[in-house]
Amino acid sequence: MPKPDPELIDDENPEWTEEMFARARPAAEVMGEAFMEMARKPGRPKTVAPKEPVTIRLDSAIVQRLRASGKGWQTRVNDELARLIAKGAL
Repeated sequence: MPKPDPELIDDENPEWTEEMFARARPAAEVMGEAFMEMARKPGRPKTVAPKEPVTIRLDSAIVQRLRASGKGWQTRVNDELARLIAKGAL
């Protein structure tokens, strides 16, 4: 039998034995339902009014000008359209 590589031995995280596998329990049982509920929801919380992706065809010059205005241009377009709608212009 070859001698174990000391670089691969981790005393704090030993290789599991059959007995360890037999004693293992599901994470939900060990951690509790509150933890599991939190662990299931990565990322941002769901918003009440999510934005909807759309496809729109615009003149190339318009798109270039909007992109040239910098990061967040889509949000600024959205905000301007919302302002125009609230004002009754659209």
